[in-house]
Amino acid sequence: MADTSDTRTPAQIEADIKRRRAVLAETLDEIGVRVHPKTIVGDAKAKVIAHADHTVGRAYVQVNRVVSDVRAQFVDEEGAPRLERVVPVALLVVGVVGLLSLGARRRRD
Repeated sequence: MADTSDTRTPAQIEADIKRRRAVLAETLDEIGVRVHPKTIVGDAKAKVIAHADHTVGRAYVQVNRVVSDVRAQFVDEEGAPRLERVVPVALLVVGVVGLLSLGARRRRD
């Protein structure tokens, strides 16, 4: 059988009780802060912002990659335009703009 005798003095027991009460009060205060609605809302906002930042960062990287790929189609390694690709696209854009403006003019008349 285990020895259950306590060799502490009443003053030591009282000091131990005070210490444990202080620790318990601190723990209860922490719990109160954690379950407070403002804390919960703040934590939720922080998670949403972190997720949004991560998503925006990934989107930025993806867009940057696409822009680089498209740029590589129209510019060579030295940065000079590839005329064999730029001229047909420019003509296509001019044609589309011309058709759109012609269609808009016919609608007004």
